[in-house]
Amino acid sequence: MAELEIAEVFNAAKVLRDVARHPLLIGPTKINPQAKVYLKPENLQYTGAFKLRGAYYKISQLTPEERERGVIACSAGNHAQGVALSATANGIKSLICLPAGAPISKVEATKALGAEVCMVQGVYDDAYNKALELQKEHGYTLIHPFNDPKVIAGQGTIGLEILEEMPDVDIVICPVGGGGLIAGVAFAIKTLNPNVKVYGVQAEGAPSMVNSLKDGQRVHLDSVATIADGIAVKEPGSLTYDLCKQYVDEVVTVSDDEIAAAILKLIEQQKLVAEGAGAVSVAAAMFDKIPMAGKKVVCIVSGGNIDVTSLNRVITRGLVKSGRDATISINLSDKPGQLAEVCGIIGAMGANILSVRHERNSSHTQINGCTLRVEMETRNNQHITLIKKELKNRGFEVMKD
Repeated sequence: MAELEIAEVFNAAKVLRDVARHPLLIGPTKINPQAKVYLKPENLQYTGAFKLRGAYYKISQLTPEERERGVIACSAGNHAQGVALSATANGIKSLICLPAGAPISKVEATKALGAEVCMVQGVYDDAYNKALELQKEHGYTLIHPFNDPKVIAGQGTIGLEILEEMPDVDIVICPVGGGGLIAGVAFAIKTLNPNVKVYGVQAEGAPSMVNSLKDGQRVHLDSVATIADGIAVKEPGSLTYDLCKQYVDEVVTVSDDEIAAAILKLIEQQKLVAEGAGAVSVAAAMFDKIPMAGKKVVCIVSGGNIDVTSLNRVITRGLVKSGRDATISINLSDKPGQLAEVCGIIGAMGANILSVRHERNSSHTQINGCTLRVEMETRNNQHITLIKKELKNRGFEVMKD
């Protein structure tokens, strides 16, 4: 692949000037009290994610012959919609191969943007192999989701916008899947200002770039499992890996619970809806994965296309992680008044009881006792600790989590 040039990123910015949205930074926020944390809300982009930038720039640079033959891509989400919109806007036929298990909402959104959809039995890898087969058969141009210099240049325009709006930024935090976004952003920022730190974030259940950089070569994961499906990539690209090795300071990981807490934080404090992949940068800032005390920090919120059917589960996980929802278990002796006393203590401590459940046949209880499980709304993790401490001080046996 051709070496990436900064002129390519500036050319992409020129092409995208009247095509992509250029969302201004939001902040400073209260995401981390030790730093001034700002957000680059690419979840407000057309199609709900940054992918439009790279897809559109790549498609805009095709030759007349390539335009005539059409383009093909494989994606179960944001890249599919970015390619569909970009191809339609340029008057080019697009075919998107989707795995059969892709959410109906994403399939319909891709069709609505003008693409022809080919459903493939199996998982993403099966759909990708089908796309390669159709590309060879019909001469389509493959629009790769991340391992392409022009796609990377398009994503790098986000870095230009951050520097233009905040020239004194200290740290930029970026989600990482296949690496196209961070490769472009890090290349643009480090080329123009090497003093800015660029950190990447992956989900613990899909640490392909983390492991690759650690081992000094690209690593292929046997499996990935995370709520951040947009960055659940088994192997980084060859070009993106090389660029990350050269320009990225470090790539860290966050847990699914931390991602859920970040999604909740963005909804409550900023009124922004982010998908799991889009919120990992915020999770890293929230849970001190990166040294950032006293710094000006920009978190790229890369996308907001979360499936509404899973949003409730994600919010519940976020409430638990943030200490806003807690369940405690108490061993009680079976005598009158104990339940009332427990509820009175919890109420006096300012928590709201959601449910109470007795378990008399548990192996953890005495024959003449029971286990009481109380779910409650709380303020934070410190509040939960104080409630447990007060219950113990009043003589109740609080079981370990």
